[in-house]
Amino acid sequence: MNRCVIFGGIDMTDDSRIRAALRPDDFILCCDSGLRYAERLHLRPALIVGDFDSHAKPETETEMIVLPREKDDTDTVYAAREAVRRGFEDFLLIGVTGRRFDHTFGNVSLLLWLDRMGKKARILDDYSEMEMVSRTPVEISGDYPYFSLLNISGTARGITIRGAKYPLNNAEIPSDYQYGISNEVLPGQTASVTVQEGCLLLVKVFAG
Repeated sequence: MNRCVIFGGIDMTDDSRIRAALRPDDFILCCDSGLRYAERLHLRPALIVGDFDSHAKPETETEMIVLPREKDDTDTVYAAREAVRRGFEDFLLIGVTGRRFDHTFGNVSLLLWLDRMGKKARILDDYSEMEMVSRTPVEISGDYPYFSLLNISGTARGITIRGAKYPLNNAEIPSDYQYGISNEVLPGQTASVTVQEGCLLLVKVFAG
């Protein structure tokens, strides 16, 4: 099945980075004011979800799910749940991190939720690319000046980092001591990260 790309309503200014990340067969799902991206990038959404508190409800023939404004799930969380219900296994979330830390953290937690269901998912913004490292080892190219490994759930054990300035071997990172910040890929190498127990949030930073 094609990848589901979910556009949230938080502004991302680097359109070239968005275009480079998109694929022709992506299923485009816009959440409320995430419709701005579709309009700006001349994309045609396959599905629109939202309570339309930050964007006018569009007059369109595109499939649309209108949500109440008072609800447990944010528009983005509902969109992710709906995409999982429709069978998607691969996700890219754009415009879901920004000035509101509460919304940002909630949306980053979606990566954890999707990972626990065996889905592949990442978040893209102007500054970084995020994904979970759990069952499958992850490689990091030298295209990223820095990368960080953060624990947002319990304790991760059996962590091994190779090809980086600060390597680890069978280490442990708890959620109350985040010492895996600002590592660097060694020149001419590709770093690798494995986790034997638990999971870590990998943040690959585009610029210092």
